[in-house]
Amino acid sequence: MPANPLPADWVEHRRDDGERLGWIHPSGALYTAVDVLGRTIAADVEWLDAEAALEQHGIAWLAEPWALRLDDGRVQRVRISHLGTLGLTVIDDDWGAAAAVGAGMLERSLPWPAPAELQPWLSPAGDT
Repeated sequence: MPANPLPADWVEHRRDDGERLGWIHPSGALYTAVDVLGRTIAADVEWLDAEAALEQHGIAWLAEPWALRLDDGRVQRVRISHLGTLGLTVIDDDWGAAAAVGAGMLERSLPWPAPAELQPWLSPAGDT
């Protein structure tokens, strides 16, 4: 089993139902809240403010479509299919086809923390 890539001073934060929302780690005399993609959502805040930031941020946004900028500059609409601190997997989403059972969509493995090339999908009006 690969080693846990998280520093020892990162403390996992979970919802009441046990779902992981992210981590809180020391930042000088204060704390930083990091979401499940490894992205900072609150920096240099008190512990309770870091917890509140993670609670407010939640994880529902993970189910939304994402934009992945490819090496050739094109942007591919994707969905996150697997997420963990050892990496994440996205699948091409041909306007909802990723949800179809057996759709055979192309998978891509990405590092964790998620790279800047992965961003929330900003669709034109009327698209979902």
